[in-house]
Amino acid sequence: MNLYALIGYPLGHSFSKRYFTEKFQREGLSETHVYELFELPEADGLPALLAQWPELKGLNVTIPHKKEVLPFLTELDPLAERIGAVNVIKVLPNGDLKGYNSDYWGFRQSLEQWEPFQQLQPHKALILGDGGATKAVRVALEDLGIVYKTVSRKDSIEFINYADLNEGLLSEYQLIINSTPLGTYPKVDTCPDLPYEGLTDRNLLYDLVYNPEETLFMKKGAEQGAATHNGYRMLELQAEKSWEIWNS
Repeated sequence: MNLYALIGYPLGHSFSKRYFTEKFQREGLSETHVYELFELPEADGLPALLAQWPELKGLNVTIPHKKEVLPFLTELDPLAERIGAVNVIKVLPNGDLKGYNSDYWGFRQSLEQWEPFQQLQPHKALILGDGGATKAVRVALEDLGIVYKTVSRKDSIEFINYADLNEGLLSEYQLIINSTPLGTYPKVDTCPDLPYEGLTDRNLLYDLVYNPEETLFMKKGAEQGAATHNGYRMLELQAEKSWEIWNS
C-alpha cells in the first residue's frame, strides 16, 4: 500500500483527504493508494510517526508545523529553503526526508491564471497578515516582479498598520491578498479591517480562505466593483504539485 497523509494540529475538516481520495478513485488507484490524516500535536512526533507507518511515501504539512518540521528533514528543495517553510515532505527510498513548498506553486499559478490579474497586471500588492501562509506568497510575488507591503497590527517599520490604510494606498496597491484566517467558516461574519469604500474596479482581492466560497472580504470588495478570487484553486494546484513531487 502507498500511504500519503496530512500532518498538523488540529486538523478537523481536511481538503487534502477528500481531494486525494477522490483523485485515487477517479484514476483507478484506490486499491493501492490511501490518504490519511495524522494529528500531530508536536513536530517532534514525526520520527515516531514514520516508524509506525513505514509505508508512508509522502506527507503534506499544515499549521503549526510548516517551520517546525525543518530540523527533521535530511534535505531541502532550494525553493523551500528560500521560503523558509515546508508543506510537502517526500520520503526517499533510503528513508531520508526531503522538504518542498507547493503553496508557492498553488498561489503563483492560480494568480497567473486569473483573467482580471492578466488584464490589470498590477505592480504592487498588499499582503494582509504576517502568518505562515505569507512566506510562500511573498516569494511568489517577488518572482512575478510585484512589489509588496505587509499589513499587520504589529508595531514595526517593516509593516503598514491597518489604521494607516487609506484610499490612496488602495489605489496604489491594486492587488490585495488576505492571508489571515478572518472570514473562514464558521466565523463567516469577520473580515480584515479595510476602508472598503476606497476600493474600485481597479482593485483585485485574492483571499487564501476557500470556505466559504465567497468570504465577507470578497463580498465587500465586489460591492465596490473589485474583482475577487478565493483560495480553492490554489489548494487544487498545490495538491497536484504535491502529487508531482511524490512521484518524481
